[in-house]
Amino acid sequence: MDTMAFISGMPGGTEVLLILFIILLLFGAKKLPELSRSLGKSLGEFKKGKEDLEKEIRDIQHEVHEETITPEPEPEPEPEEGISETKDAVKAPPSED
Repeated sequence: MDTMAFISGMPGGTEVLLILFIILLLFGAKKLPELSRSLGKSLGEFKKGKEDLEKEIRDIQHEVHEETITPEPEPEPEPEEGISETKDAVKAPPSED
């Protein structure tokens, strides 16, 4: 059980030091500042892209929410041909004078 916790858990202090030592051996002391700068820039770009994507998703959700709350009014149906729109236009039957 302890082995599973070690594999699935975050690395502790000893593991981090071991990883840093291996990186130092692989790249050398002169390359580490360059690697750190490029890693920092790439992380900054990643965060910026993530924030832009989240903002775009929020905007789309807001638009969809607004459309569901205030639907466009349905157009009034066109009156049929020959039918008057007003009640006054109804002709009274001819009177017998």
